[in-house]
Amino acid sequence: MTVLNIAMIGSDDLAKSVAKATDQRDVHTYVHKESGADGPRILSIIRPAKMPERIRPFFNSLCAARVGLIEISGIDAAFGEVLVGFASAGLSKGLFVINPPEGEWIDEDQVKGFLNQAGLSTWRQCGTDGIELRTALYDLMDEISSDLESAKKEPLVVPIDQYFNVKGIGLVAIGYVQSGSVSVHDELHLLPAEGPGTVKSLQVMDDDVSEAVAGDRVGIALRNTKEEHLTGGSLVIHPAIEDKNKGVSIPLCLEKHEKSSVELTVSPFQKRILAVGDVVHASVDLQFVVGRVESLDSGLEVAWESPLFIRKENPPTVIIAQLDSKPRIMGSAKLSRLS
Repeated sequence: MTVLNIAMIGSDDLAKSVAKATDQRDVHTYVHKESGADGPRILSIIRPAKMPERIRPFFNSLCAARVGLIEISGIDAAFGEVLVGFASAGLSKGLFVINPPEGEWIDEDQVKGFLNQAGLSTWRQCGTDGIELRTALYDLMDEISSDLESAKKEPLVVPIDQYFNVKGIGLVAIGYVQSGSVSVHDELHLLPAEGPGTVKSLQVMDDDVSEAVAGDRVGIALRNTKEEHLTGGSLVIHPAIEDKNKGVSIPLCLEKHEKSSVELTVSPFQKRILAVGDVVHASVDLQFVVGRVESLDSGLEVAWESPLFIRKENPPTVIIAQLDSKPRIMGSAKLSRLS
């Protein structure tokens, strides 16, 4: 099974023309499944319903997605901020649909100019037909198929966005597998609590499975885990391995940052310049952590109010935001641990 997660800004109607609605919370999700030569091929649309009022669900969708989809009903500040978000998340592949309200008109060349300025020149234009969009999304899946397969072989990272107790099953944690794979009976390590866990069972799209891989939204039934070890921002990984007899030493796949050197690539639409004392937010692997600028002497240094965990292998782009700026997204960053 191959899953393509798609971050979408647009209408519920357009999303439903592509895929079937499955969950309607802060982030609405839609799924379409087709059979392929190598098994099911799934399009999973992740649509933050309250953007621009609430930006964190948008960040979460960007973290989980591999490509983007935007329905453009007007050119305004919100449109510009959305472009900055997609670009800052490194989603270089995507689709855009120009769909103005009845009786209104949007300049196609102006739209393409903004996309180019934001760094999204490779995005393709589509019409409003759901079948056309579905076909175009499957084309994007084919284009990045090697990346999707590579992600399954990386170390396990599952950010948890929901957890609850189920009668007869116990504690269940739900999240997107960002990288790697997890199997029934695997031993787990929960951050930041440093708590243990064992996989009792797994569910993907309401089906019991023996393994979940990168791209899947998975429900993990946990054994030997205390509920207080889970939060809405917990990360599930495999524990470190130290076997002196076999000469095996595999450290944790995440690095804990309490203070970071930040190499920030500022968005072309961002005019604000950060100063010492400014409060910023970092979004990566569905974490949303507050930090404060401590120094600019030898580069941007930020101290985090709570630990920020960054993958050691192929770390994803970190989105840096300042919530009182316009646009709120400063740009993308690479972080180096200072402490």
